Amino acid sequence: MAYDVAQLLDMTQTQLDDLFRASPPGDIPDGSAQGTAIIAPGTKYTENIAHIINIFGWQGKVFDAQKGVLKNKVSPLGIEAIVARVYKDKSWLDGAECIVLDYSKTSLLAHYIRDEIRLIDPGFYLGKVYWGKDRLIDFCLRF
Repeated sequence: MAYDVAQLLDMTQTQLDDLFRASPPGDIPDGSAQGTAIIAPGTKYTENIAHIINIFGWQGKVFDAQKGVLKNKVSPLGIEAIVARVYKDKSWLDGAECIVLDYSKTSLLAHYIRDEIRLIDPGFYLGKVYWGKDRLIDFCLRF
C-alpha cells in the first residue's frame, strides 16, 4: 500500500505504531526531506497542529548520509540547525533495527531527544520522537 501524509494524519497512535513495527529501517536517507509533525493522532486537531508547526517551527530535515549527520529545517525561514548523528540501531519501540537520529552529543538544545525512523514507502519515512526514554510525538519525512 502506498502511503501519503494525509493518511498518516488520519491514523490513530496504535495504527502508527503498528505501521512502524511492520516497516523495515531502509537505507539512511540523503538529501532534503519535507517533514510533518503528527501530534494528537486520530483526533480532529492533528492536521491543524501539523500545519501550524510547518509554518512556524519545523519544516523537515536535511541528511548527509556519507557523513552520518543531519540538520533540521527550523523557523519560518527553514534555517538549517540542530544537528544529529545518524546511524542504525535497535528501536526503543520494539527492539528491531531502525535509523536513529541522535542529538545527545551534537546539540545542547535537543540533548535529550532521540528520533527513530523507518521506511514506509520509497522516499517516505515514519518517525518516533523520544525525550529521554519517554515517547513524545510521531512525524514523517518525504524525500
